[in-house]
Amino acid sequence: MSLNGINFEWKPKRLDFDTKIKPFESEDTDLNNFLKNDAKNYLKQRLAVTYLIENDVETIAYFCLSNDIVLRLFSDKEGWKKIKKSIPNAKLRSIYPAIKIGRLAVATDYAGNGFGKLILQIVREMYSSETQPSGCRFVTVDAYQNAVHFYQKHKFEFLTSDDENEKTRLMYYDLQAIQ
Repeated sequence: MSLNGINFEWKPKRLDFDTKIKPFESEDTDLNNFLKNDAKNYLKQRLAVTYLIENDVETIAYFCLSNDIVLRLFSDKEGWKKIKKSIPNAKLRSIYPAIKIGRLAVATDYAGNGFGKLILQIVREMYSSETQPSGCRFVTVDAYQNAVHFYQKHKFEFLTSDDENEKTRLMYYDLQAIQ
């Protein structure tokens, strides 16, 4: 597939223990180090699964997924009211199933070419299909402050205002919005 003239493997490749990780450099040292040093261990420990978007010579982008929940305890009154209102269920809960994007990184040379948007589209499609392996209503992310605008642009919302001055903001996307 080609995106803005860049050829790459459209379907993300699931990182396995024997996967040779191609070179990757983003502007974030923590994200670079995670892919190189921690991603396989997270897989081994069943904490997260990493997916790679590659071309023939390098990793263009990657993202990690793990199970999560949207929990009333971690939201403020306004955030929870909005979630509750969106779920027509006689038995309202205080916990809803979610998938967390634990890491999302695009190599510096490919930043600004739509790969982040593509990754969000891939995740939404994975968890909004009728064949999803388990129930999942939300996509969550602990967005770095410098990435908050990106997630807002793609319709993620804040779960709480309590983390406004923190390093990351807890955000969610309601998969039902796709229907």
